[in-house]
Amino acid sequence: MGLRESDDGAGLYGGDENVVEGRFFGFIFRLTITSMTTTGASRRDYIVVTSAYWAFTVTDGALRMLVLLHFHELGFNALQLAALFLLYEFFGIITNLTGGWVGARFGLNRTLFVGLLLQIIALSALALVSPSWVMWLSVAYVMATQAVAGIAKDFTKMSSKSSVKLLVPADAADSQKRLFFLVAVLTGSKNALKGVGFFLGALLLQTVGFAPSLFGFAALLAIVWVTALILLKQDLGKSKTRPKFKAVFSKRAELNFLSAARLFLFASRDIWFVVALPLFMTETLGWSFWQTGAFMAFWVIGYGCVQAITPRFVKTKNRSALSNALVAAIVWGIGLSASAVFLAWGVQSGLSEGWFVLGGVCIFGAIFAMNSSLHSYLILGIAERESISMQVGFYYMANACGRLLGTLLSGAIYLKFGLVGCLWASALAIGCAVAFTAPIRPALQRQQAL
Repeated sequence: MGLRESDDGAGLYGGDENVVEGRFFGFIFRLTITSMTTTGASRRDYIVVTSAYWAFTVTDGALRMLVLLHFHELGFNALQLAALFLLYEFFGIITNLTGGWVGARFGLNRTLFVGLLLQIIALSALALVSPSWVMWLSVAYVMATQAVAGIAKDFTKMSSKSSVKLLVPADAADSQKRLFFLVAVLTGSKNALKGVGFFLGALLLQTVGFAPSLFGFAALLAIVWVTALILLKQDLGKSKTRPKFKAVFSKRAELNFLSAARLFLFASRDIWFVVALPLFMTETLGWSFWQTGAFMAFWVIGYGCVQAITPRFVKTKNRSALSNALVAAIVWGIGLSASAVFLAWGVQSGLSEGWFVLGGVCIFGAIFAMNSSLHSYLILGIAERESISMQVGFYYMANACGRLLGTLLSGAIYLKFGLVGCLWASALAIGCAVAFTAPIRPALQRQQAL
């Protein structure tokens, strides 16, 4: 059932299936590089892009936890906290919509540089906020810095994920398996490091304070930005023609179905994860900042590790990895919906103790990670190489829409109905994600038959 070494002896998985479950970052990264039968320059580019994405992700996770816990301590309620992140998600939508087009015209390396620089600016600017400011000024200022951070995140993510497909040889017999593996590793490691960022953000808030933590992360990312400017020279993803902006909007049914599924999938997570769960832990369970941050970190790190090993659970023998991933996405989507319904039912029935809720969201997280990894591979597997950045940008625009919807609902529903309301809304959103995933395979078959 696990993925095996390719028949042509290229050593896609290094001949050791147990390695993926070993020392996560060191072994996984080495396996990733050795799986690429590309030139030394391409391997160097992959290392630079991935390392920059990793560093950015740590700062992104830390920023989320710093803002959430710091302003909760200042007296912001659930809806006000959710509002702080609305522009972060909204500008993610705009960035993905336009970023793919910009990447196609000017190169993905340039969009990566812009993303890193904007994050440095956002971190530095947010450190200047003062508790003495009036409420409306604090909210407006933080929302503005979060908007910059949202643009930064999606420029960086779109650039990094699109680059993966371009660095996998298109003519390799097992290119889809290679792509699946590389996407799973990149996505999984990114989320594991985001969990590290959650923990660092909560820990540093409690130890060194809000502003010093932000300045420290800005300095770290500045070093990464300068290094990437020096080492990354190739114009990745730059289109041979100058595409018009209207080309961003997909006319392919399978891409539209997949994008709609992604929207509801990530809304289902953020409805309870962004605001409701941290406030439940601090208000209902009485946890401290570092305890809350540690659990959030544990959840996201575990989530990332599951994402990285997802290819082991999808058979590729006798059928394409793409076809199997589509089937698996439906099966695991149904399983995710069932876990959300069970968790919501349990909380509504009175099982609101910490062990049940936290254990339940861990199970939900593991199944969600499988779904997320499958969907991340599907967009790169379906997208065309010549227009990769625009199609990936359109897809992650839908992802940002889902996160925006989930963030807004997380604060509003928690304020009105508590955690149980968020969990029932999550189950409904997952059902919509599965409904949009089901037609993708027939639509793809029709497209390939043309």
